[in-house]
Amino acid sequence: MSEKDYERAREAYREGGVDSESAIERVLSIPISVHCWQGDDVIGFDGAGTLSGGIQTTGNYPGRARNFEELKADLHEAFSLMPGKKRLNLHASYAIFDGEKVDRDAYRPEHFDPWIDFTKEEGLDGIDFNPTLFSHPMLVDGLSLSSPREEVRKFWVRHVISSLRISEHIAERMGSPVLMNIWIPDGFKDVPADRLGPRLRLKKSLDEILATPYDRKKVIVAVESKVFGIGVESYTVGSNEFYQNYAALKGICCLLDNGHYHPLEYVSDKIPSLLAFHEKVALHVTRGVRWDSDHVVSFEDELKEIAREIIRNDADERVLIGLDYFDASINRIAAWAIGERNVRKALLYAALMPNERWRELQDKASFTSLYAEQEEWKTMPFGAVWDECLRRAGVPGRNWTEEVGRYEREALSKR
Repeated sequence: MSEKDYERAREAYREGGVDSESAIERVLSIPISVHCWQGDDVIGFDGAGTLSGGIQTTGNYPGRARNFEELKADLHEAFSLMPGKKRLNLHASYAIFDGEKVDRDAYRPEHFDPWIDFTKEEGLDGIDFNPTLFSHPMLVDGLSLSSPREEVRKFWVRHVISSLRISEHIAERMGSPVLMNIWIPDGFKDVPADRLGPRLRLKKSLDEILATPYDRKKVIVAVESKVFGIGVESYTVGSNEFYQNYAALKGICCLLDNGHYHPLEYVSDKIPSLLAFHEKVALHVTRGVRWDSDHVVSFEDELKEIAREIIRNDADERVLIGLDYFDASINRIAAWAIGERNVRKALLYAALMPNERWRELQDKASFTSLYAEQEEWKTMPFGAVWDECLRRAGVPGRNWTEEVGRYEREALSKR
């Protein structure tokens, strides 16, 4: 679309009481944390080789990143297609060892200095970090922090404590707080004989981890629940009820992954509930399809509702947005770009709504007018404003897949 199309759209929104200029500026300033693991199918660099622990990547599209240099190059290419402020989301399994043999319970901050250097070169807003409690021989019987085997439980406690130290180091070097998110795959395939015991052991492990001194201004600790995973369909130790209560008790952050709930539960409804009690809420944006939570994000209704809750509650700095999906059935650069662009698109869509007026209509019980206006708003010229947003961000518009094709021919096809 042309600049004239944008000017007409801008006027249409202005007549409806919305400033499209402010909306574009606002949305481009919201950081989205881009997950490194889309580029290599969550394999990592610490020798795992395959993915295990209730998660799975499907597809075998050519060109998977096989090492640090390839993953950096792919991320650089993907970032060039993404509008707005960005962060890098790292898993601990992407440590850089340079030939050194180190197990996960002994990872050190310097193993991530190359990532910090890369992030600074890219001009990103910061780094977020995740302990990696899957794809490892010490995930015995599918259990980590909840294991009845003390040597196993203690190994993973040490790993998360080392991740706390790494996160603090990253925050100091980047000058930006790090969201450190804890997700575990622990659970059982069939109905358990004991539901309470594993959760008490998980609580004990988390208590030991949080007893480690760390700077809460530099590291925001979050816990992430899940309904189930592959091979743990009947019982998940880290359930939503467990983690929400634990986070409230300890004053840490809940992370909501919108693919980790029953299909009829909506994260868009959970966000304002948590905002009523927590200063910050963390978010992993994915797309659930039946049982699988890790599809590339689409510009669909629930994503729009999630974005509306962030925007209309002025929670730009309170909801920490990250991406979390891994698709090996399509070009991985395209998968990254599609997801980030759709999250940004949903935020812009939400910022272009007359949220204050609609709130007033609701408070006055003017439900007929509210319903009618919301329906009419769906045909506003949003596309022209999105195109203008991309132009101002200096990234390719609707023909961006041509750049992906060029990179595939020149780089991915030669791997």
